[in-house]
Amino acid sequence: MEKLIKRLNREFAKLKFSAPWVYNPWDYAGEAYLDYWRRYGQGRKEFMLLGMNPGPWGMAQTGVPFGEVELARDWLGLQGVIRKPAPEHPKRPIQGWDCPRSEVSGRRLWGYIKERFPDPKDFFAKGYVANYCPLVFMQESGANLTPDKLPKAERVPLLQLCDEALLAHLEMMQPKKLVGVGKWAQQQGQALVDKHGLTIEVISIPHPSPANPAANRGWGNELGALL
Repeated sequence: MEKLIKRLNREFAKLKFSAPWVYNPWDYAGEAYLDYWRRYGQGRKEFMLLGMNPGPWGMAQTGVPFGEVELARDWLGLQGVIRKPAPEHPKRPIQGWDCPRSEVSGRRLWGYIKERFPDPKDFFAKGYVANYCPLVFMQESGANLTPDKLPKAERVPLLQLCDEALLAHLEMMQPKKLVGVGKWAQQQGQALVDKHGLTIEVISIPHPSPANPAANRGWGNELGALL
């Protein structure tokens, strides 16, 4: 996995985007992601949760999908040097393990899992959490720009690399189910499964973002049915 991520990072760096700000947590926070994968990504899984791409106060800070700082650091016990992206948006500083902000989506997802599995190893015996795209895209204001909103000429080569990363994770863990956290992640996962003829069921659960009205009325029932 380390060799794959290093190679993909070189390929990501070659891509050109119209978004004025792009972060790659697999680059500056790669140590933390690899610590996450080494601790929890080993062996076969029953299912894999698949998010879209990093949020500014989650994976962008910790390198871990939905990686709300406190839960990633204190509950998952993750470590690793987290450097600064270059350039760094003044409104979206990377403070790593010292970031005082809490990402709602990550707090909801990992917090729900923690309630069900006080020992994280019990969850990871069954499941894993990944993001389809590891890159963060921001507008000049610092507002998040999701990969599906990129121009097609930029999106297509990006998604080819994201497919390669996801396929490697699926081949290693061989989950029976791929669970898109949100419809776009489900669509990308389904397209990859169909392309390679994988015997993996692809479903979705609502995204825990506060921008999703359904998530604000009590998120977790769909995830609970999986667990």
